[in-house]
Amino acid sequence: MFSSKFKVILFFLLLGWQFTFSLKVMAGQTCSNNLKSEIGAIINREEFQRSRWGILIQREETTLYSHNASQYFIPASNVKLLTTAAALHKLSPNFQITTPFTATGTVPNLTSLRVIGRGDPTITTDKLKEVVRELKRLGVNHIEELILEDGYFEEAAIHPNWEWEDVYSYWGVAVNSLILNENAVTLTLFPQNLLGNPLQFYWSDSLAGSQWRLINTTITAANDTESGVEIQGFLGDYHLEITGALAKNSPPDIWNLAIRNPAEYFANSFRLLLSLEGISVDSITITTNSIDNPGEEVTIIFSPTLEVLVKETNQESNNLFAETLRHILGKETQEETGVEAIKKSLTELGVNPDSYVLVDGSGLSRHNLVSPEALVQTLTLIAQTSVGKIYQESLPLAGETGTLQLRFLNTPVAGNLRAKTGTLTGVSALSGYLYFPTSSPIIFSIIINNSPYSVKLQRQAIDELVLLLMVFCGDR
Repeated sequence: MFSSKFKVILFFLLLGWQFTFSLKVMAGQTCSNNLKSEIGAIINREEFQRSRWGILIQREETTLYSHNASQYFIPASNVKLLTTAAALHKLSPNFQITTPFTATGTVPNLTSLRVIGRGDPTITTDKLKEVVRELKRLGVNHIEELILEDGYFEEAAIHPNWEWEDVYSYWGVAVNSLILNENAVTLTLFPQNLLGNPLQFYWSDSLAGSQWRLINTTITAANDTESGVEIQGFLGDYHLEITGALAKNSPPDIWNLAIRNPAEYFANSFRLLLSLEGISVDSITITTNSIDNPGEEVTIIFSPTLEVLVKETNQESNNLFAETLRHILGKETQEETGVEAIKKSLTELGVNPDSYVLVDGSGLSRHNLVSPEALVQTLTLIAQTSVGKIYQESLPLAGETGTLQLRFLNTPVAGNLRAKTGTLTGVSALSGYLYFPTSSPIIFSIIINNSPYSVKLQRQAIDELVLLLMVFCGDR
């Protein structure tokens, strides 16, 4: 069993205490020594008796530990590992999404201005302002018809397998062809001076906020009162019910919510920006149809490169970016769906197509089923390609960036682990690369399903497992 000396060391590691630790102490120790029993001691704890663990740990394609590795699990955002690997494998890292603006008629009066949406998730109000300034520079002052093409993505903007409580929040926004400000808006709630009065609220964008009708039953409570606010959406409705209380001396409560009709929001926002520059618009048409001769291209918005999009997807676990990549991959490869495009790309890479079942590209759906085997295969195979470094560096770095910024602080794992997190109710996952100064990295996938306990407790157990790998599998 683990010696008492190393039990003390691991204890301090798990508490996150700062102390001097030399990996050289572990030189010569192999991963097989007591690793299985120590992992078993964690995953067989009483609080996990009714949960399911899936674990696969490999080094140089040698299996160091396996537990339910070929079985299916709900992977949460670990799906993004498959989506981004498939995109990088099939498309150039320099690939960019384009949004053309075409016109008919002559300056200063345009018969039409057409915005051809192709799913760029990075278009912001500032980027639209640049387009408006360019139109003004060209001498445009009147547009008879502003046309917005929103049919490039043919699949439903709201995935039918997502849960309703997700789709009115920022992490479950619609994935359409014309996206502005990531299809999300911020609602800020403030306590008032008079006790019992409803909380005040402020939308970061009034055009986006106006799409929601708020039922505000909140109250302002006395100073230092324990307080909290809940927001509840209603299936198929545009109402949000806000309940709860904030103490008078509480800071503002901030909520990031989905924009209900993204194409309409894009159109109205663009029209407003045009009017502020003195360019009038007679009418707006939103269509899903494209035409063969849309007019002369007057300007174009380029997205950041695929390398940047993949990094945002994995670092911040951005569902919108992941779903956009799924759709884009489908369109660029002319596959029937984005999911089919992901599967075909991964199969070409060498990943066993029977080791996972996908329905989306982000992991938000609980219909996704992925084995640890599929994740480790993907991590291993993509690392061997010309885009391997780009892929690995897109993952959060423990203790430093993205969704791992606050994990593994003050431990030897910090700065030596790049991995993708995954979280849903009852689900936690972590898969990636654990690096060592002079020996080859460990590639692993750890997933827990069916846990009734908090995310914090699940993550603590997963982090303990990774720390075990650092202790047992240090430089040889």
